[in-house]
Amino acid sequence: MSILPPFGTDIEIIVRNIGYIGVFLIIFAESSLFFSFFLPGSSLLFTAGFLASQGFFNIWFLFAGLSLAAIVGDNVGYWFGSRVGQKIFEKEDSHIFKKKHLEKTRIFFEQYGTRSLVIGRFIPIVRTFVPILAGVGSMKYRTFFQYNVIGGIMWCGLVTFLGYFLGKTIPNVEHFLLPIVALIVFASFVPVLLEIRKKDSSTT
Repeated sequence: MSILPPFGTDIEIIVRNIGYIGVFLIIFAESSLFFSFFLPGSSLLFTAGFLASQGFFNIWFLFAGLSLAAIVGDNVGYWFGSRVGQKIFEKEDSHIFKKKHLEKTRIFFEQYGTRSLVIGRFIPIVRTFVPILAGVGSMKYRTFFQYNVIGGIMWCGLVTFLGYFLGKTIPNVEHFLLPIVALIVFASFVPVLLEIRKKDSSTT
């Protein structure tokens, strides 16, 4: 699942137009609403960080707001999962909801447990469904909240400050935003590959 903006839209223009509130709401929605898994969370974080390096945003206010939106969003997802429970697996496919995404995330969640709340933050689709499954599985809220905060801060911090750092250090980096965002899409799956490799090594 791509995190690139649809139809080739210039994501820098989008972020400029929606401002702080728009970016915060999108990160909140992607973290909380199961039908919002298609939203370009990581590319928005990176682009917002880049724009902060150009003076459009205050980087510290941006980071704090994004982290809060991600953490609160996951809490809503957890609450939704705890209320809906197994019924969500009975929901029929639609143009927006695909049961296969939920099933793949369930396998990921069962394999990595609490770590999925941190690792999953960096993976499109997974980051939307993991908190819901934590609620479905009745994970202790205190445990969930602890890993939720760690994952939210790490995701928002690393991706946003990457955009900020590159914007500050590389001349005319705005001309390379699309390839960089594409690289972020690829890099999103690196944590899973490392975990799989680690698990394989431990079983040999």
